Amino acid sequence: MPTPRSRRSALPLTLSATALLVPLATACSGGASDGAADGGQRLRVVMAFPPAQAMSPYGDDAVTLSRLAVIEGLTSLGSDGAAKPALAASWKRDSAKEWTFTLRKATFQDGTKVDPAAVVRSLTAAEKASPKPRVLSDTGITAKAQGADTVRIVTDEADPLLPQRLANPSLTILSAAAYTGGRADPAGHATGPFTLAAVKGAVSATLERNDTYWGDKAKAPGADVTFVADGTARANALRTEAVDVAEYVPISQASLLGDGLVHEFPSARTNGLSLNTERGVFADPAMRAAAREAIDSKALVKAVHEGRADTAQGLLGPGVPWAAAARTAPVGRAKAADKAQVAKTEEIVLATYTNRPELPEVATVVQQQLTERGFTVKQVVRDYAQLEADALAGKYDAFIQARNTLLDTADPVSYLASDFTCDGSFNISQLCDERVDADVNKAAGTAGTEARHAAAAAAEADVLGTDALVPLLHERFVQGYDDSRVQGVSLDPMERTLITADTHVG
Repeated sequence: MPTPRSRRSALPLTLSATALLVPLATACSGGASDGAADGGQRLRVVMAFPPAQAMSPYGDDAVTLSRLAVIEGLTSLGSDGAAKPALAASWKRDSAKEWTFTLRKATFQDGTKVDPAAVVRSLTAAEKASPKPRVLSDTGITAKAQGADTVRIVTDEADPLLPQRLANPSLTILSAAAYTGGRADPAGHATGPFTLAAVKGAVSATLERNDTYWGDKAKAPGADVTFVADGTARANALRTEAVDVAEYVPISQASLLGDGLVHEFPSARTNGLSLNTERGVFADPAMRAAAREAIDSKALVKAVHEGRADTAQGLLGPGVPWAAAARTAPVGRAKAADKAQVAKTEEIVLATYTNRPELPEVATVVQQQLTERGFTVKQVVRDYAQLEADALAGKYDAFIQARNTLLDTADPVSYLASDFTCDGSFNISQLCDERVDADVNKAAGTAGTEARHAAAAAAEADVLGTDALVPLLHERFVQGYDDSRVQGVSLDPMERTLITADTHVG
């Protein structure tokens, strides 16, 4: 399954790229001069994904709010995925299910105090939201105020990842005034370095500097944000200096813009070939091994991503910084069937989706590579919504997807559990292996960053040993800005930050 961002990238476009630039330039052009009177230049930002839920923190829009430095939770995440203080200055684990968080001194953008009652209100609202945020899909939380500056949080199940979980944008802390009319409104009620001052539907948003921010004040006085789904339009806006920052520049545009305007970095997203282990040709481990041997990752990176991707290393790529050092060799791999044996098999159906523009191209190259090995391959390429149910039901022999391996808690164990265990909710490969289940369960219960990394790496080796998924490549993200005049843009493999308090022009 693509992340929600992947699905949203397929929004229907009825305007040309040129037409889209007209509202973009109109929305952004006035901001820079306005900001100059306030001790700096306003940022002009174009984002790829329009708001889908009126900026509700309980859906995909929470990531947009986080990337614009509007909202915060009790914790944040470091580059290694470990939890760092945010609105909580410190915390301790009292028992397997009980934690105590001590709050820092901070105020909301509407001037009210961040106190235990506000934290309890926000976390309770998230727990009761419908639909519930994905980050709470595998556990429940109960928060209670305890003293003047502490909050006690109890989880339904033992959860060593609670501090990382609380960094998820959907668990943002908002003031009491945010909760009216049955919804949570972050505009003016959050704690980030920028205040969401106005939203114009799915077209634009206005940010102003939060002068009461508890941390370092934003260097820019504000930002004018436009939402444009067309990647070529975003690239053209950057090229013509209509914007300062362009989110997610398409690979096809990156080379045209040049290295001074595009900045690529490893992501936590892996393109993988899921093989149906339950029925058909790939129920035979020898055939899965043959498919693995057929894949040339370097050719995929060169042909489809123009070199702006990383060759497959495993399930977890360079966007997971600790993975390479922790990785162990796959175990239990079958001997691959030879070309003559492969040629005797029936036709296989290889499916992928159009929502991410590179995937159909990847599928074409993979089809050629499998064909050279002796497989007879039929492609099915559709919109993701038309494929998901059949993929989960095991109706395809092979399925290519771009998967975020860090998901909602910035920890790969939830990805391993959902995609590769017998009861996994997103087990496209239909894998059910006792060793995999045992090691994933062991990793899920492991506390301590290094020990958890080692346990996740052992589970990764088990999965790779089954050849249930053949890693194809690790994507890189490409953000656009002129590094000669724009500083402080966050290049975040976990996609949670972009504009920060340090982002400014000049």
